[in-house]
Amino acid sequence: MARARFRGVYVPIVTPFRGEEIADDVLAAMIERLIDQGATGVVPTATTGECATLSHEEHLRVVAMTVKMVNGRVPVIAGAGSNSTTEALHLVKGAEEAGADAVLMMSPYYNRPSQAGMIEHFRTVAKSTRLPIILYNIPKRTGQNVEPETIVELSKVDNIVGLKDCSGDPMQTMRIIEGAQEFSVMTGDDPMLFLVCCLGGTGGIMTSAHVLPGEWKRIVDLVDAGRMEEARAVHYKMLPIARVLFSEPSPGPVKAAMELMGFAVGPPRLPMTAASPACRDRVRAELERVGAI
Repeated sequence: MARARFRGVYVPIVTPFRGEEIADDVLAAMIERLIDQGATGVVPTATTGECATLSHEEHLRVVAMTVKMVNGRVPVIAGAGSNSTTEALHLVKGAEEAGADAVLMMSPYYNRPSQAGMIEHFRTVAKSTRLPIILYNIPKRTGQNVEPETIVELSKVDNIVGLKDCSGDPMQTMRIIEGAQEFSVMTGDDPMLFLVCCLGGTGGIMTSAHVLPGEWKRIVDLVDAGRMEEARAVHYKMLPIARVLFSEPSPGPVKAAMELMGFAVGPPRLPMTAASPACRDRVRAELERVGAI
């Protein structure tokens, strides 16, 4: 059986809040906008969706609502990582029961397992589910890198099919693309989309794609078509968006962008905070420049 392949630009959607509650109506409107504007798929309950401050029940409810709202139009990749293998198993089971198409699993954070421990963690979860698993390496948040050799080894597991790579290291990315067969390597370092596609990657799971996802996807499509000058032009058009959305701790700036585009997503939950007024002004200027508002 052919392995699942993921190509394009997937949006790790923010979780909208109204007070302490999740704003279901805003989530639905946001999903409609992203699909209409060309997002390949959506990724609820990941880092940008504030998975760290969602309760277990909220996490599962956001996944279930997203699957229902999308209604099969694009893939839903549910964030399901944890530093507890037991908790990860519960989250993956919930995603599968909700009807998600795949799960995105960050490496265990804080407790700093060995590379062998990470392999056993991911293998244990993979054995528990029929869903495709996309690994998520983000060492600046987890405190530990998943080494290229570890990822290549995990790529041999039938339903571990891809990677969201936030290593920030093109040499590491190349070693994974070179060593892992039939494996979807996508960037999560938004400014790297053009480069990663040129190296043989398949796209991105990108916070910045809340803004004009179809433009980001054009980069993937143009590289695939060999139209490098056009792809490079779109890259440099969109690059300032990626810069401004990470100019302060995420998801503050991207939530500011969504508010400016008409979605009452509310501020992040503490300890994360809203974008500063100066950052919000910079976000507004970039949205105006690309015609997003």
